[in-house]
Amino acid sequence: MLPVARGEVHTIYTLPNPLTPPLNGCLPRVGSVRDTDNSKNLHWITVLEMIQKILLAEDDNDMRRFLVKALEKAGYKVASFDNGASAYDRLREEPFSLLLTDIVMPEMDGIELARRATELDPDLKVMFITGFAAVALNSDSKAPKDAKVLSKPFHLRDLVDEVNKLLAA
Repeated sequence: MLPVARGEVHTIYTLPNPLTPPLNGCLPRVGSVRDTDNSKNLHWITVLEMIQKILLAEDDNDMRRFLVKALEKAGYKVASFDNGASAYDRLREEPFSLLLTDIVMPEMDGIELARRATELDPDLKVMFITGFAAVALNSDSKAPKDAKVLSKPFHLRDLVDEVNKLLAA
């Protein structure tokens, strides 16, 4: 697997191999170029940025709007919801790289959302944003063990930095 950082474009050159299946179906763009030095036909593949998607559950409208704006400005695609139940319904429809959720919300709290979400997708990364971090994620909670917690209040730049680190891990 080729590690690709956000914003980077890589070109990979490979010699044709009849034993290797073509890569056309799994990468965004495929073509061929001519190697002028030794006249061998090479295949080139341009790997475009794979935009990571974040599922955001936050019941405070102003906070949700600011979070979406900051994350989209940082290059992420964000689907946002004002409660855990709606966010969970969306998660059942499509995959996400990160669940970013408040803990205290109506209909389904963030811990329950994270528990259900990681049952659906064990590779889903989880970050809680809350003003109640000390109490909310005690040893009795059913929160995913490797979830990150960011306590309110926080600066949007700090949020983006923490999201970048979590998704890069």
